[in-house]
Parts: sequence; C-alpha cells; structure tokens
Amino acid sequence: VQLVESGGGSVQPGGSLRLSCATFGFTFGSYDMSWLRQVPGKGLQWVSAINKFGGTYYADSVKGRFTISRDNAKNTLFLQLNSLKTEDTAMYYCVRGIGAAPVGSQGTQVTVSS
Repeated sequence: VQLVESGGGSVQPGGSLRLSCATFGFTFGSYDMSWLRQVPGKGLQWVSAINKFGGTYYADSVKGRFTISRDNAKNTLFLQLNSLKTEDTAMYYCVRGIGAAPVGSQGTQVTVSS
C-alpha cells in the first residue's frame, strides 16, 4: 500500500490549492478515504472523508471551503482547498479509511501567509 500526496504550496489568505493523493497497491474504490492535517507540535486533525459510495464528511473548521472528491478510475483522492486561512497552514496527509493515521506517507505542505 502506498499513498503519495502532492499539490501543496504557499498561498495568500483567500487563495486556493488542489491536493492530490495517488494510491497504489490496493483496490482504491473499495475503501473509504480521509484527509488529515498536522501542525508541528500539535496532534493530527481530521479534515475530511469520503466513503466508497461517494458520501462526504467535513470538519466544521473547513466546511464550505474544502471539497473532497475521488476518481476511482485513476485511484486518486483529491482535496480542493478554497478561501484558505492562515490557520489552514499544516502538513496534509491522505489515509486509507476513516479514523486511521498516516503510515509512511510524506504528506504535502500547505502554507497560508500574507
């Protein structure tokens, strides 16, 4: 099982980014998937999830600004980040399942600053 995140970067408040998570080694369409984030010195924060049927879930702090989606044909998970705030600055990880922790993936850094 391998998960490879990309798409992070540095943006100003109000900006947008689209994160991607390419997956390998398992039947992607059969699994729920999630995005988590972590700020140095703080714990992991659950951000969003999408179940294998396409149902989506969001943390209150990102609801209305972030959109999770998946492309089962390409074994890829996405997270569209809009109206970014400084408090969204973190390392973002994708994970297989809901409630799981990142294992071995490098994450992608999102930095929001003026």
